[in-house]
Amino acid sequence: MTKNIHFLILFILLNILEFNVNLTKSNPHPQFPCQPPHHKYTFCNKKLSISTRVHSLISLLTIDEKILHLSDNTTSIPRLGLPAYEWWSESLHGIGTNGPGINFNGPIKSATSFPQVILTAAAFNRTLWHSIASTIAVEARAMYNTGQSGLTFWAPNINVFRDPRWGRGQETPGEDPMVVSAYAIEYVTGFQELNSKADKESSNGHGFGNTRRVLKEDDDAGDKLMLSACCKHFTAYDLEKWGDATRYNFNAVEGLSKTTSLPPPEVVVTKQDMEDTFQAPFRSCIQQAKASCLMCSYNSVNGVPACADKVLLDKVRTDWGFDGYITSDCDAVATIYENQNYTKTPEDAVALALKAGTNINCGTYMLRHVKSAFQQGSVLEEDLDRALQYLFSVQFRLGLFDGNPAKGQFAKFGPQDVCTSNNLELALDAARQGIVLLKNDQKFLPLDKRSISTLAIVGPMANVSSPGGTYTGVPCKLKSIHEGFHRHINRTLYAAGCLDIGCNSTAGFPDAISIAKEADYVIVVAGLDLSQETEDLDRYSLLLPGNQTNLVTALAAVSKKPIILVLTGGGPIDVSFAEKDPRIASILWVAYPGETGGKALSEIIFGYQNPGGKLPMTWYLESYTKVPMTNMNMRADPANDYPGRTYRFYTGDPLYGFGHGLSYTSFSSQLLSAPNRLSLSLGKSNWKRNILAQEHSRLGYIHVDEVPSCSLSKFFIHISVTNDGDMDGNHVLLLFSRVPQNIQGAPLKQLVGFDRVHVPARKSVETSLSINPCEFLSFSNDQGNRILALGEHTLILDDIEHIVSIEL
Repeated sequence: MTKNIHFLILFILLNILEFNVNLTKSNPHPQFPCQPPHHKYTFCNKKLSISTRVHSLISLLTIDEKILHLSDNTTSIPRLGLPAYEWWSESLHGIGTNGPGINFNGPIKSATSFPQVILTAAAFNRTLWHSIASTIAVEARAMYNTGQSGLTFWAPNINVFRDPRWGRGQETPGEDPMVVSAYAIEYVTGFQELNSKADKESSNGHGFGNTRRVLKEDDDAGDKLMLSACCKHFTAYDLEKWGDATRYNFNAVEGLSKTTSLPPPEVVVTKQDMEDTFQAPFRSCIQQAKASCLMCSYNSVNGVPACADKVLLDKVRTDWGFDGYITSDCDAVATIYENQNYTKTPEDAVALALKAGTNINCGTYMLRHVKSAFQQGSVLEEDLDRALQYLFSVQFRLGLFDGNPAKGQFAKFGPQDVCTSNNLELALDAARQGIVLLKNDQKFLPLDKRSISTLAIVGPMANVSSPGGTYTGVPCKLKSIHEGFHRHINRTLYAAGCLDIGCNSTAGFPDAISIAKEADYVIVVAGLDLSQETEDLDRYSLLLPGNQTNLVTALAAVSKKPIILVLTGGGPIDVSFAEKDPRIASILWVAYPGETGGKALSEIIFGYQNPGGKLPMTWYLESYTKVPMTNMNMRADPANDYPGRTYRFYTGDPLYGFGHGLSYTSFSSQLLSAPNRLSLSLGKSNWKRNILAQEHSRLGYIHVDEVPSCSLSKFFIHISVTNDGDMDGNHVLLLFSRVPQNIQGAPLKQLVGFDRVHVPARKSVETSLSINPCEFLSFSNDQGNRILALGEHTLILDDIEHIVSIEL
């Protein structure tokens, strides 16, 4: 075709897309599939299996109609009664405004804004995570019923928070793959509301299982869905823009971007790191949580763009049993050609993505180039049919082809279910549970409000309405941190101190110093906002921006009493100056606490709530920034002065370690029972077993796949937690393990279990942690195989250590 004809086709397609977007926004449900006169099509017969209905529908589509379904915004097909549909909606920590599938212009004007994920993760509370996801799901389904959203949402973000400078680390559950895996399971199962819980009940919750599920002809592609959740971004994605490397051109090959002039290194992202860091949460999200969507990322992994990596995406389906749809990140198919120069033509890029297993392109790149790729022969009709099979299967599971949703199972949800008092209370509880007390000299907090006549609150973030972080929607009630203190203190004074969070000017210092001198107590709200860390923006420094440090120290110098420092932002901040300064008595981290954050913070500062959050990531000193953000290795390399990443491998001294967090009371733990010895049996014949046992004893480890009955060796750690103080509180139990000998690549320690328990003052409670040794006590060797060390494993709980000896 000539260039002019291509342009004409593009113009027509874009106008069709715009028409359908406007139509969807103006009319909640302009039409439903399978309504008269189209209800007699085979794909409308609800008595048939989903796979049969899907195949019937695909068989009726023309090539052009099939191509129109490869975009996030699909065009209606009136002759079959198929409406337009927008796949892209967002629900990271509440219904977000980012996706075009969402609008707040209908009967529902707002939605509950929960704390950003990193703060919710700090609660270490699986029940809380599940409840939040279920609540967001109800609000999402209510918005769908009013025509204000779709049914497919692109959350959660389950990338591991590898580098403290990452602008999107705030969206994740932190740096530990076990915690991220657990969060993924709770979010997806709570959001999708699967009818059958059999698969979840059989899961281990760690993500290192070996479950397989193959889609059969008579299989209904799993249970019906209330909504569809999407695990993103697959995989090894944790860089936005750092130096010459951007997420669009970054090739995760041990630290070099594709823009570098150096040749690619021979060693790529190691199989070891892929297995026990980057892939673990995604495996959990698919195998245990049964997510119905996976999003491939912009970056390349070991030289191949993620959305074009057939080996990577095939593994998801064949080894992990994934039967949902795979979407590209937005324009990630375009970057294969335009940014990464991986193919010679746009047609090659779309063909490669489709054949690799990417089913739908967020954006219009496939719409524009698949037809010409088809005419050239690089895309076959079977490639289109395979993509549509997965896409339509999810839509059928969602009930989109079962008639008018106003008469369906979830039709009862509406505006009355959004921004309810219960939902806002849950958001408040999430902020209460997540806020972390980093420092509290001389038990300075909590304050007695009866002794305070005037309270000064300083800082540009203190007066920001509902600080929610990235992917925030329209909150139910716009409240600032400052406003959260109004109901406690009759007279509060406010000064920004800095004109904005960048704090490049000291012009506001005099006003802030003036009210600090007048007030009985001073709270300084410092830290980060989305001008410092966000999508497409990484940090270069871990210090407070601009003159913020000078502002804090100036206020500490004039305040009548030591001041309270409150830190916003999702990424770690080097506030070592404040940690050492006795004039700064207390430090709290509130991240992006959502619309109820101010109330939660004030309740903690005045002692109505006892802080119990723990850091889900390591807080490093500024010196860590000498480490290239592009170095993907998790393990330390002393020979090259590389200190490693996260608490599992970092060999330096952090400012605050993973799991750090103080309370107004003190807790003590007691190990009630735990095994001293575990005996494992190899799955071989007797004579082979004896030979292997001798060999493994010499090596000091076994491969976990050689122990088929390892799940039978699961054991429990029974623990008693006592609150030794006079204030009720929540205690987060973090159980770590350390391998018995120095096996190369072994973590310094790793989390193997966690729980959050409420303990009344002067009381004790008991709880148990379940440990499957082959999953929780193992790690990956340099070949990407999980191994379990033989000998004495050390279990670490608070200040308790217990030895469990594993033998054959």
